[in-house]
Amino acid sequence: MITKSQYEKARREMLRGLKRAGIVTTAKEAGRIEVADFGLSRFAEIGLGVLTYVNTKRCCAKELALLPWQICPEHRHPKVGGEPGKEETFRCRQGVVFLYVPGPKARRPHGRAPADRKPFFTVWHEVVLKPGEQYTLQPNTLHWFQAGSRGAIVSEFSTRSRDEADIFTDPDIARCTKIR
Repeated sequence: MITKSQYEKARREMLRGLKRAGIVTTAKEAGRIEVADFGLSRFAEIGLGVLTYVNTKRCCAKELALLPWQICPEHRHPKVGGEPGKEETFRCRQGVVFLYVPGPKARRPHGRAPADRKPFFTVWHEVVLKPGEQYTLQPNTLHWFQAGSRGAIVSEFSTRSRDEADIFTDPDIARCTKIR
């Protein structure tokens, strides 16, 4: 849970990040920015900003903004109503993103899982995305990601997004942010 002032501050930070990355937003889009704190009240550490451009039955396009070292926690996109789950492509626009997926564990991963949440970070095969690089995840693939030391802006292109159906490894995660 975050306060209204924390929520608005995070939205302003996301807008500044998008501007630095050369991504132009309209006033209407700026008003639709979502701040996700995942119910842990640790936004600067575990959270992200989300601007959804389009989300139809067939496709979705978003911008994801992360503060320095901020984490989007481990999750997967399962089958929903007979559909196979979300397939998504992350394209780094600014900064560096460390994406973790199933596979051989990185010898020296850049990612830093918080000590008290470390049991909920189970995949450690590291994919490093720099500006202009992208990676596609198949439906139901366990993954998490973290920005580097300067934060990151990531464009997400996917099939239909149903964030409310995402399954997080951490049972304390709540996908929808509550404002107090």
